[in-house]
Amino acid sequence: MVPLAAVTALAILVMWFPLATLWSQQRQLDATSAQIAAISQQEQALRARASAVSSPVTAVRLARQDYQLVEPGQSLIQVLPGAGSGANPGYGGDPGLQPLVAPPSLNAAPPTAQSSSSGWSRFVGRLIRTLEFWR
Repeated sequence: MVPLAAVTALAILVMWFPLATLWSQQRQLDATSAQIAAISQQEQALRARASAVSSPVTAVRLARQDYQLVEPGQSLIQVLPGAGSGANPGYGGDPGLQPLVAPPSLNAAPPTAQSSSSGWSRFVGRLIRTLEFWR
């Protein structure tokens, strides 16, 4: 009885290890085939989308809609919302319709020879400060 039990245990061990490996590999193959099926479905959907976009009419529509492109000889005009619309509250309307800003009142004396020379020196100083990046 003991030899029969030992042989049976040995047979179970010999058969279990390869079967467990085969079962694990089969699960991996099933998961991989499911991924391949999903990717092939995505590929079909992308091919259908690419064929729909490849027509010239659709390409022109997408170029106008997404990239604001126009055909040669055409002009693109964008109409902005008015001041009263709630679409863009930070937009104050057309700046051309705003009243002009009055210049500040100057209480300066008429220019003299001395003030013109100081104006020249101020200009030279500003010019030098502007060109400081050359140093």
